[in-house]
Order: sequence, then C-alpha cells, then structure tokens
Amino acid sequence: MQISGTDVLKCMSCGRCSASCPHSGDAMQTMPHQFVALLKRGEVEKLTSSDFLWKCLSCFTCVERCPRGVKPAAIVEAARLMVIRQQGEAHISAGEIPELLDPELPQQLLVSVFRKYKA
Repeated sequence: MQISGTDVLKCMSCGRCSASCPHSGDAMQTMPHQFVALLKRGEVEKLTSSDFLWKCLSCFTCVERCPRGVKPAAIVEAARLMVIRQQGEAHISAGEIPELLDPELPQQLLVSVFRKYKA
C-alpha cells in the first residue's frame, strides 16, 4: 500500500506486533501480523472490511516491537484513509457520532477516527 510508506514485504510474520498489541485477543478477529499478511497477499477487500481496521488504538506499540520496521500502525492508518476516501461525500458528520458509539471502544480510537471524518 503506497500511502502507508512502509514495505510489507519485509514482514516475516514473527507475531511480535500481535503479541504486544494492547487491544489484541478477543476484541479483534484479525491480529496486526495477519493484517499485514492480508496486504502482502493483495486481499484489499478483506483488509478494508476487517474489524481490526477500526479497533486499532494507533498506539504504535506494534511499530516499536517490529524487528524489521514494517510499521503495521501506518498500514492501518493508510487503510482507514482509503476507506474514507472511497466513501467520498458519504462520510459521517460529527453530529451522528454519539448515536454510533460502542461503549467498549477506546477513547483514543474515537479521537483518531473523528480527526479523519471531520470535514
């Protein structure tokens, strides 16, 4: 993914990113290393529809733990932007956000997503 500025082919699927992810486990179906693997295989549809895409905290722990400098968080950020750009003018307005809040979503995630959605 060009817009992420990272080379996914460097990933050796060691799983350090997933092991250090504070939000991994039952909360997400797709782990950070699996997310990178989807991109490596060109499965963009699965990538952009993954629950991990919106549940990632963007804490960059995965970036710090990656021995190859793959930057999974940058890939997540780029995939989010890709989805938002595809939506075009059909994006969510700030007034609609409270209706959609899930009490289990971390506040850091909400701020990150709001930054991207604001017009």
